[in-house]
Amino acid sequence: MKKLLTIVATLGMISAASVAVQASPQQDLKEFRAYYKERFPDVPFNDYVNGVYAIDQASREQWESIEEFPPYELNIDNGKKLFNTPFKNGKTYASCFPNHGMGIKQNYPYYDTKAGKVVTLEGAINSCRKANGEKPLKWKKGPIADISAYMAYTSRGKKINIKVPTEGVAAYEHGKEHFYAKRGQLNMSCADCHQYNAGNRVRADILSPALGHPTHFPVYRSKWGGLGTIQRRYGGCNKQVRAKPYKAQSAEYSDLEYFETYMSNGLESNGPGARK
Repeated sequence: MKKLLTIVATLGMISAASVAVQASPQQDLKEFRAYYKERFPDVPFNDYVNGVYAIDQASREQWESIEEFPPYELNIDNGKKLFNTPFKNGKTYASCFPNHGMGIKQNYPYYDTKAGKVVTLEGAINSCRKANGEKPLKWKKGPIADISAYMAYTSRGKKINIKVPTEGVAAYEHGKEHFYAKRGQLNMSCADCHQYNAGNRVRADILSPALGHPTHFPVYRSKWGGLGTIQRRYGGCNKQVRAKPYKAQSAEYSDLEYFETYMSNGLESNGPGARK
């Protein structure tokens, strides 16, 4: 018994030491920014909202020409129409959100202490529908992406401001773990491409920095020929490393989105955007 208590006490001290040395979200954020500052010293912090176009001038020129006639304009218009179309009970999406849903994208995702989970903007959109007696929308594209795009458009220029309350630390750490964990037949992590190899080429494509990733979603991708959510992109990334993707709005992807968006705190929201 005495030996068992000694082992338990020792494990307790090891656990306490682990907690003591575990980096806080604030420390993670500081180190994350410092990494990109060192890797790309000539890129202004605010320019990371432009993804790969912040680090490659040739790609930027092509992108700027596309943005003169944004391919997502019709999505914004459709999203606005859907947002303002009354449900069967006469209410609209505006009844479910702070500030009637306008200019709030920069605060998503957030940790809901009552629900005990991360809430994404798309998750809140579908929760609003269900609360008003409507069927939920499909998660990755279509009407939900259009509504999200319209709401994002009303938040352009507002700085991302994600909080990690004490209750949300576990979800944040889960998202961080997902970002750095190896997966798939290619044994690669999100960080392998978008942190350690940001700016390098994979075939004809330049890998974008993870800093600023969430600012411009939903995004119109030429590859998709349409608009999609960030969690649609996560699924595509998993497939590219030959890993089985998780379901959209799973805890894995929502916590990853929470971590990534927190890492972009202080950058301006500029969604929806256009990418290759």
